[in-house]
Amino acid sequence: MTRVALVTGAAGGIGSATVTRLVDDGYAVVGVDLHDAPPGPTEGDRVVHVVGDVRDRAVLDAAVALAVERWGRLDAAVAAAAVIAGGRPLWETPDAELTELLDVDVRGVWNTAAAAVPAMLGGPDPGGCRFVAIASAAGSYGLFHLSAYTAAKHAVVGLVKGLSADLVATGVTAVAVSPGSTRTAMLDATAELYGVPDPAVFASNQLLRRVLEPDEVAATIAFCCSVEGGVLNGGVVHADGGFRP
Repeated sequence: MTRVALVTGAAGGIGSATVTRLVDDGYAVVGVDLHDAPPGPTEGDRVVHVVGDVRDRAVLDAAVALAVERWGRLDAAVAAAAVIAGGRPLWETPDAELTELLDVDVRGVWNTAAAAVPAMLGGPDPGGCRFVAIASAAGSYGLFHLSAYTAAKHAVVGLVKGLSADLVATGVTAVAVSPGSTRTAMLDATAELYGVPDPAVFASNQLLRRVLEPDEVAATIAFCCSVEGGVLNGGVVHADGGFRP
């Protein structure tokens, strides 16, 4: 049996690494992103990339329908699409910045769950189905000059906790994964917000004393997607290298 997953934010960073890891683990994957992504070296015909915006519920509905039409099932959904903005205190943060963060980082997760969960519940094996939302260390801490991003990621954690309660006794589970500073374009953007020339400086906030690699976080996400990952239901998995603000 081939397990099937949906991954948003699939064209770069942690999302792209997650697609690669899931394919290596034997999954078929539908990836969704604002940007197209060329197939990786091991993907072959087991990955379909859909260009679309997670703020548009119809995009997610269509991606789920594609997975079910092509492979007959959906076993896991990973909501990894996100943006970051900030660099100012809350009272100087423009309304438009908060709106974008809530729309992409929270509504995008909401839309992914709303589209994917019914397909899981109606699939051949709900007991093995997993919803995984990518939160952040900002979902547990308050980060300097990132109030809106912090609020959005706290909301992702709350969304997962509410969803897991709604899924009681169905077999489908929900979990949040909170990465620390990971070597991605988003970390580069964070460095720019802080006026830091080298993102490696963020390693000082992690007990590992190094920046994480996307495939390390992807390995944690892949476990959360697995049948065994059901034990994490309703929780927050801190794949953050021992992050301390």
